Amino acid sequence: MDVGRWKGRTVDESLPVVVIGAGPQGLAAAAHLLERGLEPVVLEAGSQAAAAVREWGHVRLFSQWSELVDPAAARLLSGTGWVAPAAGFPRGIQWVEQYLQPLADVLGDRVRTGLRVTGVSRRGRDRIVDADRAEQPFTVHVVDDDGKESRITARAVLDASGNWSQPNPAGADGLPALGEQAAAAATLYRVPDTASVRALAGKHVVVVGNGHSAMTAVNELARVVRTNAGTRVTWLLRRTGAAASLGGGEADQLPARGALGTRAQEAVVAGLVQQVTGFRIERIEQVDEQVAVVAEDGRRIDEVDQLIVLTGFRPDLSFLSEVRLDLDPTLQAPRRLAAEVDPNIHSCGTVQATGALDLAQPEPDFYLLGAKSYGRAPTFLAMTGYEQVRSVVAMLAGDRAAAERVELTLPDTGVCGGSGLYGVEGAAGSCCAPSPALLQISLRPAGVR
Repeated sequence: MDVGRWKGRTVDESLPVVVIGAGPQGLAAAAHLLERGLEPVVLEAGSQAAAAVREWGHVRLFSQWSELVDPAAARLLSGTGWVAPAAGFPRGIQWVEQYLQPLADVLGDRVRTGLRVTGVSRRGRDRIVDADRAEQPFTVHVVDDDGKESRITARAVLDASGNWSQPNPAGADGLPALGEQAAAAATLYRVPDTASVRALAGKHVVVVGNGHSAMTAVNELARVVRTNAGTRVTWLLRRTGAAASLGGGEADQLPARGALGTRAQEAVVAGLVQQVTGFRIERIEQVDEQVAVVAEDGRRIDEVDQLIVLTGFRPDLSFLSEVRLDLDPTLQAPRRLAAEVDPNIHSCGTVQATGALDLAQPEPDFYLLGAKSYGRAPTFLAMTGYEQVRSVVAMLAGDRAAAERVELTLPDTGVCGGSGLYGVEGAAGSCCAPSPALLQISLRPAGVR
């Protein structure tokens, strides 16, 4: 069925569908579009496909291979002799080399790298103009690495640009802490790679955050502490309840994800890591070659050599100012999706798969996909994005029945809430199983006063 006739308006079928971002969901979208007879153009700001994944290529995923390969992409690759990787949990770079780059290669010049999207709008219509708006194609403004500007006309736009370029700051109010920018030399917003972790031997490292990235960093640093007694690791949590940092453990239906929290708990119990709860950072002070981290309540952690801030990410909406969006005011995610992924309210990690109807915007044929569609929520999985892509592309192709069909059941995380009951001790543990036993750590360990 022709999408233009199905929507009761004229669509120029000769125009491509522009996909922003050549990451896992962007590349999968291109495969689905081709399978549906639609022509994709994938725009990637980096110099290579999957540029963001390459930056965290040293990190092991907690999803296994069967959950990391999109079905339409696999069908496209099968014609090249590609063989799906065996079972296991790859690191990011293995995901790139064994799946994402081969997929980009088979897509060929449909993937255009070194092009940063600076704006999306409708041809001849700014945000406030209603007249014939839906009948106008999209204009996607881009700039290349040499600063040359150009414009691409599209029948639809799928924004799968992710949120990797927008890490949240250390400040507890969502803004950079006082002095945070001045302390940039001592601050890292990524999980450090193996060489960087080893270089921290004998130093005092402070990790800020309670998500899976923070757990990964804590676990890697604990290994250094085991072999170098002069290394100190302090783990700062904004919430009062320490259980909130440990994930679902054995109750998590993704075992490798649950194991991150279990290992982090073991590191705390063994005294390899000092965990400080209810610590909401107000400022960072430079003290000679080190920094001090100061909480809103006046507590401070001194003699910090390296601050690792892993407090999540947020979507970059700056280039979408001329697109009409309906986003949840809290999460900055599509409004219909937000209630499913809001860490304040969803129970036991039970997040439902979302599709075209949940992701639709007031701007027809514009969709946010992948991690960006979750806004500031931290619960996104690759298979979530693949289901989104399948549904949205079916809708663009006019197959509403396929678009409305749900073909994925997501695993439980085994944990309740995220930001909810922010200052209540023990309020955000597991609701699907008893909370793991915790060693009670003083709120004033060495170096904290």
